[in-house]
Amino acid sequence: MAYTDHRTLRRVLRREIAGTIGLLTDEHDFRTMRRYDSFAFDDHTTYLKHVEAVLRMRALQGSHTTVALFDPEDYAAFCAKTGIDPDSHTSRARFTAELASTGPAVHYEGQPLADLLPTLVDEAVRQATREYATALLARLGACASCGEDLGRAAFARASHLLARILGTAPSGHRHLVCSVSGPSETLVAVLHADDTAGRTEPDETETLEFTTVLALGLATASPGGLVMRISEPGAPDRVHGWRLRAFGLEPLTAGEVFDAYCTDAETGDLIPPESDVDYCAPPDLGEEGRGPVHHH
Repeated sequence: MAYTDHRTLRRVLRREIAGTIGLLTDEHDFRTMRRYDSFAFDDHTTYLKHVEAVLRMRALQGSHTTVALFDPEDYAAFCAKTGIDPDSHTSRARFTAELASTGPAVHYEGQPLADLLPTLVDEAVRQATREYATALLARLGACASCGEDLGRAAFARASHLLARILGTAPSGHRHLVCSVSGPSETLVAVLHADDTAGRTEPDETETLEFTTVLALGLATASPGGLVMRISEPGAPDRVHGWRLRAFGLEPLTAGEVFDAYCTDAETGDLIPPESDVDYCAPPDLGEEGRGPVHHH
């Protein structure tokens, strides 16, 4: 009886231990890891099948598992920094444990691996975008005339504008996209914010990323824009847009919103408009939306 009790207690305890699996999402990263003799797999498809089997087994046992993006270059740098042997399963396990708190990761909830993979990659892109935009904001330094930290001021301004947009927007599911053209690439952030009967609060991580990218565009006066699409059952979708200006937003006319949505950004070719979509001028943000007199 005692033996059975011990086994039961250990099984219960295993359910309370969270685990992390480092996942090689693409063929290139997988081939990079094959240079290590201790890495047992030689086929990426087979590797993914075994990972999915382990995830399902842990779920059936009641265990909670986080899937983290395993980057071979980051792994090699981690091993060099900590002085551990990269050709060791123990080292990979140690690196994976670090990923649980610092790297892109998602919780496994029984979904097929084919569905989890793009979610994990999207999370990695989001984290990289947020970190890059944050670093650029930090480099702005202080205002030469007033001494205020430009990055912090821009973030506060972006937070205020986002709250103003959501506060004046019609009800429904709001899908916001902010794009800012940087020196080497265009940064894009997405925010989902429902204002329906359930009144769901926006995701904190999405909000942070969106505000950071918007702040960068405001602070640097980089070319960019903000688009909000509102969906509500039984009604056409409504699309609104703004052009980014130094510490402010300039509303687009209905015609400008139509042109932006119905023009291919890469080729300039016209795209047929969607059915059941109204292209509209945005809600009036008032003087608050146009930016303060002092632009730093």
